[in-house]
Amino acid sequence: MLGLAAVPSASVALVVTRGAALGVRDGAAVAAGIVFGDLVFVALAILGLHAIAETMGSFFVVVRYAAGAYLIWLGVGLIRSRGRTSLKAAEPSRSTLFASFASGFVLTLGDVKAILFYASLCPAFVDVTSLGFGDVAVVVLITITAVGGVKLAYAFAARSIVLRLESRKRDKVVLSTAGTVMVGTGAYVITQT
Repeated sequence: MLGLAAVPSASVALVVTRGAALGVRDGAAVAAGIVFGDLVFVALAILGLHAIAETMGSFFVVVRYAAGAYLIWLGVGLIRSRGRTSLKAAEPSRSTLFASFASGFVLTLGDVKAILFYASLCPAFVDVTSLGFGDVAVVVLITITAVGGVKLAYAFAARSIVLRLESRKRDKVVLSTAGTVMVGTGAYVITQT
C-alpha cells in the first residue's frame, strides 16, 4: 500500500497542489479525505465491492467526472492568478479545510485505480470472507498509516518546495505550473476508462 500510495496520481497532484497553495493543513485535509475514501472502499471490499461497483457503475462515472472537473477548475484558477496571489499560506479556515477534505474524498471515490485495487487486488491478499474484528482493525490501521502517511509527506514536501521558491520570487511560475498539472490531472481523471 505504501508503494501504491506513493505512485504519482491524481490524488498526489491534489495533495501537492493544495499543500503548496494553501499550506500543510489543507494538504493534510486532502490526505484525510483520501484516507476516508479509501476506508469507504475497504468497507465496501469487505462487504462485496465488486457487486456494488457493477450495480452503481454509472454513479462511479459521475463521481469521476465531477472530481476531474473540480481539478480542472482548481488548475484554471491557479493559472489565471498569474502570480497575483502570494504563495504564503493563508490562515486555514473551516471552509478551505472542508473543501480540501471533500476534494480528496470525492477524488478517491471516482478513482478507477482505487476501485480496481479494492475490488480485485485487495481480496487477492486478504480473505475478506474470514475477517474478524481484529483483522478489520489491522486493515484499517494499515490503510490509514500507509495512505495517510505518504500523502501527508507529499503535503509537507510541496509546502517546503514552495517556501524555498517563494524566497526566489517565482510565484507566477509555480502557480502556472501547479495549475497546468491540476488541469492535466483533471483531464486524465475524466478520460480514464
